[in-house]
Amino acid sequence: MSATSPDRPIRLVIRDGDLRRSRLTVFFRLLLALPHFVWLTLWGTAASIVSFVLWLAVLIEGKAPESLHDFVAGYLRYATHLSAYLLLAANPYPGFRGRPGYPVDVEIDPPSPQSRRSGLVRIVLALPAILLAASLGAGFTWSASGGFYLLFVALVTSSGVAGIAAFLAWFAILVLGREPRGLRDVTAYALGYGAQTGGYALLLTGRYPSSDPVLAESFAELPEHPVRIVVTDDLDRPRLMVVFRLFLAIPHFVWLLLWSVATFVAAVVSWLVAFATGRLPVTLHRFLAAYVRYVLHVLAFVHLVGRKFPGFTGRAGSYGIDLEIDPSAAQNRWKTLFRLFLAFPALLLGGALGGVLVVVALLGWFYAVVTGRVPEGLRNLGVACLRYGAQLDSYFLLLTDRYPLAAPVLNPRAVDAADASPEDWF
Repeated sequence: MSATSPDRPIRLVIRDGDLRRSRLTVFFRLLLALPHFVWLTLWGTAASIVSFVLWLAVLIEGKAPESLHDFVAGYLRYATHLSAYLLLAANPYPGFRGRPGYPVDVEIDPPSPQSRRSGLVRIVLALPAILLAASLGAGFTWSASGGFYLLFVALVTSSGVAGIAAFLAWFAILVLGREPRGLRDVTAYALGYGAQTGGYALLLTGRYPSSDPVLAESFAELPEHPVRIVVTDDLDRPRLMVVFRLFLAIPHFVWLLLWSVATFVAAVVSWLVAFATGRLPVTLHRFLAAYVRYVLHVLAFVHLVGRKFPGFTGRAGSYGIDLEIDPSAAQNRWKTLFRLFLAFPALLLGGALGGVLVVVALLGWFYAVVTGRVPEGLRNLGVACLRYGAQLDSYFLLLTDRYPLAAPVLNPRAVDAADASPEDWF
């Protein structure tokens, strides 16, 4: 399955369908990957030198020589294979030649004409994409010193979304013998964006990377969930509101603090009642749902995902980035009793996605000040991060006992939640 539209010169391809993983190779994955770290560093160093030659060729001829292009493309494909193996998005041991056919693969088009002007300042133009790739935990897919960086990422799991997802998947696989679908999907999305960024920075293509989650819809599944995000907003952003956005949000920060105190009390009461009766009272459910919706509205405004100034009530349908929250329903008492412990993995992943949201806001701020609008792909990535955060808040506050969905897509595929296993929801 190709993870991008056909007009994308660098496309992620997913062939891993069953998600089964060998517990033994997962447990010793770092040790097994050691020879690859050495080879990746050597090949990456050579690819960096060749990419400099590609840079000169683009400046002079406006196009990369095919032989040099293929050499760097092979490196990028190999680095993606190894990244997928190390981050548990794929199970087979990767080869050392970067040949097509790996379960998580990259298709790269032949060289095509590129703008000499963009080629001249390519590394500067690539910096925003590199920053976003780093927050997703995918910058190592093309780093010249990739071998040592990959080892560091593996040992220190604070490497962004992909690193946190791999850390959580490691424990899940040892228990289940398979990787949770959502963790694989979010890791694959990060690798796909990292491959696009690497191809752009290394002069394989002049097409700027796209962060739009729609590129993951061909392989990612998103079962129905009691908490769903709705987008009716446009991409225009008044420059004056962009410049003074944090200042304008100060009243919301004060009100959010006061409301959070009341929400803490309500959450404690809700926990006791839900554990005793197996259901959240309608009044408490309505109060907590309004709070979760209000938090979403404020975060969307602050991070430039939403356009207009939000209201203070969290009313449904009052903002361009909104939530649909199902009514109160029966919940499993055991899940209620251990909710704090069960939510811990989602809190880790939610923190990493929060870091991505900050980068989305930073990049969107500069872009909106210049153009008066935000890029659609960047906005949609922000929406995906906000959706996970809202589902996490809803799970934590007992609005639902359904776990947050990690898949980085906005539109559900035809997957019945009743037929999906619980580990697929992560």
